[in-house]
Amino acid sequence: MATTAVGQRGGVWARWRDLPRPQRLRVGGCAAYLLLLTLLFLQPLIRLTVYAAQSDLDSYILMVPFISGYLLYIERRRCPAMYRTSIAGTVAMGGIGIAALAAGIGWRGSLSINDGLALMALSFVSFVVAGGFLFLGSKWMAAAAFPVAFLVFMVPLPDAAVNWLEKASVLASAEAAALCFNLTGTALVRQGTVFELPGIVLQVGQECSGIRSSWVLFITSLIASHLFLRTWWRKTVLVAFVIPLGILRNGFRIAVVGLLCVHVGPHMIDSVIHRRGGPFFFALSLVPLFLLLWWLRRQEQRLNLPS
Repeated sequence: MATTAVGQRGGVWARWRDLPRPQRLRVGGCAAYLLLLTLLFLQPLIRLTVYAAQSDLDSYILMVPFISGYLLYIERRRCPAMYRTSIAGTVAMGGIGIAALAAGIGWRGSLSINDGLALMALSFVSFVVAGGFLFLGSKWMAAAAFPVAFLVFMVPLPDAAVNWLEKASVLASAEAAALCFNLTGTALVRQGTVFELPGIVLQVGQECSGIRSSWVLFITSLIASHLFLRTWWRKTVLVAFVIPLGILRNGFRIAVVGLLCVHVGPHMIDSVIHRRGGPFFFALSLVPLFLLLWWLRRQEQRLNLPS
């Protein structure tokens, strides 16, 4: 194992040494650019880190740079070693970065903390991508498209998007919960998102939307489809499957809590399975997701599709 690790390091170093001097300067310049950019954005990045660590929805942001870096590392051999500046990509992404930065500074007093950090994070990510086009070129960026694009998940969802997703999820989850209650033969009177069950009345509020679990499930499906699937339509099927899966998972969770309140007692509304059951139901939803992934991958292997 030690020999292999040394060999891999030697291979990376040998590849670096074999590059022509102008190419080495480009790679070094890109590294220096990213370091300087990080220092310039250090304050908003620290604020984003603290905010994400304390947020129920955005805590996944802390892992995004590491996942992106890992994906770049394992796919490094796909990236061409010849670098050439892409003016169009640099200008386009730099323009987005400048616009987001200007909006974040200009509207600072009228924005929520979340939206302000979203604009600063969008600006930072845009400048990172602009640096990639400037120093490494469009061919390299195309080869590293997924790991680089994955950095967009560093940007918190805007408040308006979160509010819309929560409302949509509440309505869809209420429909799924009603289906579960009907399948179990539970007597109920329903008015929108309010369920009158024997002994208790439940209302599906926005805090019960399950948006965090569904969003993380969506990100998980993107990574899994990229790593294990080759055809675009199979990748699309896996990612699209997350939408009904997230709705059914949340509806099932609501139904479980409601049935516990009916058959055990109303006090179950304050039970652990309601207050802290999110991780369990999230793990449960991974089972059908990975079963579908396994089936899709098996189909590709039978067709001997290239990696």
